[in-house]
Amino acid sequence: MDRTSVGIDVSKETFVIAVAPTGDQWTSETTPAAVDILVARLVQLQPAIIVVEATGGYERAVVAHCAAASLPIAVVNPRQVRAFAQAVGRSAKTDGIDAAVLAEFGARIHPPTRGIADAETRALAALVVRRRQLIEMIVMERQRLAQAPPTGKITRDLRNHIRWLERRVEDVDEEIGTAIQASPVWRVHEDLLRSVPGIGPTTARTLLAELPELGRLERRTIAALVGVAPFNCDSGQHRGQRHIWGGRASVRATLYMAALSAIRCNPILAAFYQRLRAAGKPGKVALVATMRKLLTILNTMMKHQRPWNPKAASTPASPSRSARAAAVLA
Repeated sequence: MDRTSVGIDVSKETFVIAVAPTGDQWTSETTPAAVDILVARLVQLQPAIIVVEATGGYERAVVAHCAAASLPIAVVNPRQVRAFAQAVGRSAKTDGIDAAVLAEFGARIHPPTRGIADAETRALAALVVRRRQLIEMIVMERQRLAQAPPTGKITRDLRNHIRWLERRVEDVDEEIGTAIQASPVWRVHEDLLRSVPGIGPTTARTLLAELPELGRLERRTIAALVGVAPFNCDSGQHRGQRHIWGGRASVRATLYMAALSAIRCNPILAAFYQRLRAAGKPGKVALVATMRKLLTILNTMMKHQRPWNPKAASTPASPSRSARAAAVLA
């Protein structure tokens, strides 16, 4: 390992930083002032790469500050890092060891760095996440209401809370709509996405907020990023089933609902789904393939900034995959 790689183990209150190949380690608090000091130290270090795990939000501050300082930072899947640790014999697990493993992972694997979304995109993503949290709370409260006594204080409290949550969803929807209408680029992108039968406002806004790479990556890369790319499971003469895993669960769940809608109201995707079912594919396999096709279409539309065209999409496919995708946009 001849290049400097930094691993940052993230928790709610502390960052543990490790440097490879020197083995240096130190700890930082997560306050804004401490993050500024940490980033300044990293700038002086000039690492080839900085690696942090996706922790569900605790990493966002340091990632944003590093990106603003033009530091090469990669946010990686914890499952991938854990598999790497097991492969190199690091079975023990402490914050210091985890930081060192991240640094070694960066030095050996060279994960790709990603551009960080701007402040407006992060704010929109936070609203979309909050909306999803409110919907989840409504579902849980309705389940509790179904098990509660038919009358009494608990039932009244549950019903009042559900009504309050529903009003909050409406408020957040209005905030999301206002944010999108305030941005000419987002307005255009939302209109493009919603031109596809099966794509509603929730799907379009989730894609805008949580998949900013849409239209910027190659189709295989975007499919793997979302988690709808099948991976082989073959060994010798054995040919196992291919499975999808990893990726952005929230985007994948939204695409799942969009695909369910599309196989009913989108003639192109409905025909694609039925063709797979007629060929003997199980329903779930055919639906995931439809999700992947829908994502590929959306990716191509965003890349070329052209709306859905059902007439062009129904033309016979050419031998070239890129030509098939372009047919949707012609």
